[in-house]
Amino acid sequence: MQSSVQRCRWCGNDPQYVHYHDTVWGRPVADSQELFAKLCLDGQQAGLSWITILRKQANYEAAFCDFDPEKIVRLPEDYKSELMQNAGIVRNRLKIESIFKNAKAFLELREAGMPFNTFLWQFSDGSPRIFARQGDDIPTSDKVSDTMAKGLKKAGFSFVGTTICYAFMQAVGMVNDHVVHCHCYHEVCDEMRDFSLIT
Repeated sequence: MQSSVQRCRWCGNDPQYVHYHDTVWGRPVADSQELFAKLCLDGQQAGLSWITILRKQANYEAAFCDFDPEKIVRLPEDYKSELMQNAGIVRNRLKIESIFKNAKAFLELREAGMPFNTFLWQFSDGSPRIFARQGDDIPTSDKVSDTMAKGLKKAGFSFVGTTICYAFMQAVGMVNDHVVHCHCYHEVCDEMRDFSLIT
């Protein structure tokens, strides 16, 4: 990693965080299951730093069937007690329960004829929003995240407050909040302009 490369300040110098910033954060995501996984992981972040969850992501994927909603809802009830003993994830009963609730809500939306990717991207009118952030003007929520949070809660999801929803939108490319001097900014802008939600 060369010091001359400019990045968003939040990722610091941690190699895992830098890799996440450079290759994942802000890249538009269309796949329903990938969006579901990210939303669940962002919910686990509540009250914690994202790097804490990022370091545990592989453990979450192992514990929750790679975030396959159909497999999650078939897990036995006593598995939740096992998860409370799993040191590889955040052992918070409400957060663990939220993943099961979210899987159920995901499947209910699909059964009602609403794919999860379509449901989520509707709040951004099906397209990413491109900004020109300078670094001191990045919000933690906005009207779109407010609306998304209300829609998700109404659909049965939990740990989906407006701040979590905005962080989620940043991560999955619904907004480009890379600062303009970040080396990823223009590349992400190009990906966003080429993005098409295929359902």
